[in-house]
Amino acid sequence: MKSAKQRYSILSLLVTGSMLLAACGGETTAPTAAPAGATNTPAGTTAGGTIKLVSSLPRTGLSKTQTDDIVAGYHMALDEHSNKAGGMDITYEDWDDATAQAGKWDAATEQANATKAANDPDIMVYLGTFNSGAAKIAIPILNNAGLAMISPANTAPELTKKGFDDATLNTLYPKSPRNYFRVVTADDVQGAAAANWATELGFKKAYILNDQEVYGKGVANVFEMQFKAKGGTVIANEGIDAKQPEFKSLMDKVKNEGADLLYFGGLVDSGGPQLLKDLKSVAPNIAFMGPDGIQTQAFVDAAGADVAEGAFGTVAGKSYADLTGKGAAFFTNFKAKQGHDPDPYAVYGYEAMNVALNAIDKAGKKDRAAILSAIASTKDCQGALGTWSFDENGDTTLTDIGAYKVTGGKFVFQKYITK
Repeated sequence: MKSAKQRYSILSLLVTGSMLLAACGGETTAPTAAPAGATNTPAGTTAGGTIKLVSSLPRTGLSKTQTDDIVAGYHMALDEHSNKAGGMDITYEDWDDATAQAGKWDAATEQANATKAANDPDIMVYLGTFNSGAAKIAIPILNNAGLAMISPANTAPELTKKGFDDATLNTLYPKSPRNYFRVVTADDVQGAAAANWATELGFKKAYILNDQEVYGKGVANVFEMQFKAKGGTVIANEGIDAKQPEFKSLMDKVKNEGADLLYFGGLVDSGGPQLLKDLKSVAPNIAFMGPDGIQTQAFVDAAGADVAEGAFGTVAGKSYADLTGKGAAFFTNFKAKQGHDPDPYAVYGYEAMNVALNAIDKAGKKDRAAILSAIASTKDCQGALGTWSFDENGDTTLTDIGAYKVTGGKFVFQKYITK
């Protein structure tokens, strides 16, 4: 908190400051015992009430590897809060927005999830979505209901920012205030940083493909603009049909056009592994790079470790090795409970849930508007990701982008890159 426009007593500043330092921390302390005849229940709260939180993520298909760890992060935060916030019990439901038929998120399913949440008066926060295209569907439905939405993974800039796809942006928020927030850095940072890295690695001619979804197309477009700005040549930026069984003829085209890099804007479940397999069968010397939608062990496993060796990926956020304090504790505790290193997005699930729980603590009542306002006022949060705030658009102030390369069958951190 950086308020200095009004006069507060030193005691008030200390108390308020201590609340902010605790916010987003993931560790709670027992409340001070109330005097006889008093209660610890916050003002405006009915003691013993129940608040429901839900998440909407693809729990079917190749993205499940990533969302399993996000949901594990949600549960860790809930456990640390003893499933309570604001003097009320917290229940959590894990909803799937994917279908077995699609093998990934599904528009009709996401619409149904968002509508169900909007119409349930017990639901105070919607934790999701994973895919930016799904967010485009859910945001206006939840906005009309005044229901806060916190994403651990959406990165398409047009969900919050002007100058990318204003036609889309203008449809997302029919009412004020905005209801959407994300704890992960947007692709106007990631796409540009990836292009800078590609240039630094010496690539000069890029062939860009995207999966024609909001996230994939958006990050591909940003990569294209920055790669050109750095002096690189973009041969093409084309959409693919992710349902195609193979892309060898397209890879012949990539090879014949003289590309030294194939950049794919998309996901592990929207064609990424097959593109890499076909690229390496046709043109093994052409490098492959993608955003955090493919930076997952599921991508390496689906493509094959030998095929994926040397592929490049980026992730919005710090390497776990560089997280300190609450972030380092999260890594240690997660590995102890789950038996494996967390996916890069796991900590974002943990942080998103902590934001929700601390906002409920701050609001002190079962009220969507109050909880939404409390989330929007998240400032100088000292959480697992470091110290950050939500800006006026609902975006995090963090801008760290990690660069990774597949080495020995897994993505290995290389360095941090900048926009």
